[in-house]
Amino acid sequence: MRFLVYCCLFLFLFNCEDTNSKKNNTTKPPVEKSTENKSKTDTNKAPVKDEREFPVLTDDNAMEFFLHYEKENKENKIRMTTSKGIIEILLFNETKFHRANFIFLTKQNYFTNTQFYRVVKNFIIQGGSTDDEDIAQRRVKIGKYLLPTDQNRGFTHERGVISMPSSEIENPHKLASPYEFFIVQAPHGAHHLDGSYTIFGKVTRGMDVVDAISEVETDNREWPLQNVYIEKVEIIN
Repeated sequence: MRFLVYCCLFLFLFNCEDTNSKKNNTTKPPVEKSTENKSKTDTNKAPVKDEREFPVLTDDNAMEFFLHYEKENKENKIRMTTSKGIIEILLFNETKFHRANFIFLTKQNYFTNTQFYRVVKNFIIQGGSTDDEDIAQRRVKIGKYLLPTDQNRGFTHERGVISMPSSEIENPHKLASPYEFFIVQAPHGAHHLDGSYTIFGKVTRGMDVVDAISEVETDNREWPLQNVYIEKVEIIN
C-alpha cells in the first residue's frame, strides 16, 4: 500500500515539472534588431565645400585676374606635343595678358587632347578647340570670357608667329577667343592680318611640324579628315 502511494506521488510531481518546463520554453517569433542608429549620419559635420584656387572667369573679372596672375607667373616658354611632333614656342612679354592667359590655360591642362581643327595650307594652322564634350566642360569650369586685342607692339604676322583669333561672337573690337590660337604657316607671312589680331609669341623649334600639319587633307570646312591632336602643352621655362 505504501509503495502505491509513493508511485502516485512521483507521477504527480513529474507531471507538474513537465508542465512548467513547457511554459518556460514556449518559442517566440524572431525580433529584427533596429538598424536605425547605424544608418544615421552625423548631422553635426560641416558640409564639404568645393574649393577652387581660381575664380570662374568672366568678362567682368578676367582682365583684373590676369593683371595679378602675370606678375606671379613669369614663364614664357612652352613645349607643345602634337600627334605630328613637337613645337616649341616663346611667348612675348610685351603682350602680358595674352601670355598670362596661355600660361594659365597650360597650368590648368586645358589644351590636353584639343586639336588643330582648322588647317589652311600656305596660310595658318589653328588649334585649341575640338568637338569633344569633355573640352567644352573644361571651358565651363574655367569660365567664359574674351580678351581685348593688343596689336601695337611692333609684331607682324610673319611666318611662325602665334596669334589669337577673334571670337565667333560678332564684336566690333575683334575681342579674342582666349582658348584658341593660330600659327602662321605661309612662307611669306600673312600680313593682311596685321592690326586685327594679337600676336603673342613665335615658334622657336618645330616649324617642320607646323608644315607637316598644314599638309593634312581637310574637308570643305578646313577641318582635317584625320584628327591632329595636341597631346599636351607643358612649360619649359
